[in-house]
Amino acid sequence: MSQTDREHPRYAHEAALLIRIGGKEYSGRTTNVSRGGLAADIGSEVANGVDATVSMVLVFDEETHSEPLEMEARIVWCTRVDEGWQVGFVFKPMVAEKVKYLTMFLRYLDDSGPRQKQPRVERSVDDQFR
Repeated sequence: MSQTDREHPRYAHEAALLIRIGGKEYSGRTTNVSRGGLAADIGSEVANGVDATVSMVLVFDEETHSEPLEMEARIVWCTRVDEGWQVGFVFKPMVAEKVKYLTMFLRYLDDSGPRQKQPRVERSVDDQFR
């Protein structure tokens, strides 16, 4: 299925992730996020078809990060990749407020993509204060 065939656009972004399944916690990083779910790299295998709570955090630098966005999800696939595992999650139905927060999260990811550099225009010091 190509990106254009998908119901929701995906945003390739590496956010910190905490996954809770029953009484166990796993940490990892998202590889992409969409309105419908996410894919993540983690260090342990997890079972397909189980429910999980995922908390995503945007990391801006070592000391600055967003508040966690906690989502209820179901694991739909888990595949061995190199030294770890890549896991696919589909988000469970959400209340309107949660949809709003996820939309803001995704909007940030959309806005943080690569920007085309604008041509540099030489300006005098006087021009900068007009």
